[in-house]
Amino acid sequence: MATDDATPAEDFAQLLARLKGEYGVNDSAIATAIGVSAAAVNTWVHRKRQPRPDALRALAAAYPKFTEDEIFAAAGRKTPGPLGPDAEQRLLELFRGLTAEQQELQEIQLRALNEHNRTTLP
Repeated sequence: MATDDATPAEDFAQLLARLKGEYGVNDSAIATAIGVSAAAVNTWVHRKRQPRPDALRALAAAYPKFTEDEIFAAAGRKTPGPLGPDAEQRLLELFRGLTAEQQELQEIQLRALNEHNRTTLP
């Protein structure tokens, strides 16, 4: 019996091809819509590079038929959690309460977590 786990996941280049067909757009139109260069989109299409999280979020915002979860999964990344203005303010207040050394340590840890999320599959 076949399961969903046996089905290969769609990669980001395949998702972009599907998005282009669904919306009738090309690399340049996608680039303009999400604020990147057409060359950047071309590197994604040809599987030379993966987009940054901000570009993935912009893609979901510009082309709402594709969810953030779907886009991040195709890029081989976990979807970052939401960060509303209230949560951002709370985190900033907590960070401001730390010493300079503690802030530096927290920044190192956050960079490491972000790098881990960029390089590991969901």
